Amino acid sequence: MRKMLLSINPQHVEKILNGTKQFEFRKARGNRSVDSIVIYSTAPQMRIVAEVGIDEIIVGNILDVWHRTKKYAGISYRFYRSYYKGKTTAVAYKLGAVTQFREPLTLSDIGMTHPPQSFSYLENMPEVEVIGYGNQL
Repeated sequence: MRKMLLSINPQHVEKILNGTKQFEFRKARGNRSVDSIVIYSTAPQMRIVAEVGIDEIIVGNILDVWHRTKKYAGISYRFYRSYYKGKTTAVAYKLGAVTQFREPLTLSDIGMTHPPQSFSYLENMPEVEVIGYGNQL
């Protein structure tokens, strides 16, 4: 199973964990096939808190992607447009089942010293105890 580590703002992490944000938006798609996203919650938490499956990857025109994702985007249209300012293509990862970790991991737990600027591929993840599994709405 291929995994991708993403740095995500804590306010968005919370929405992913509670199911109100079911898409993670990026400006570029990775060049490898991945099955799940490992979530690194940025400052102030600065911990790896969960893993979420990827159900689908939507790539397309910014407006088309918004219309397909807006119901569970978890962000405002204004934020979305600001994020993609100057871009013509949007990437949306449709998030699936969420696994929240009982004890969040540090970057050093996975052999990293710095969080990814956009994303990093992970080859190995340590075994973690989970709080539970959840599905999106």
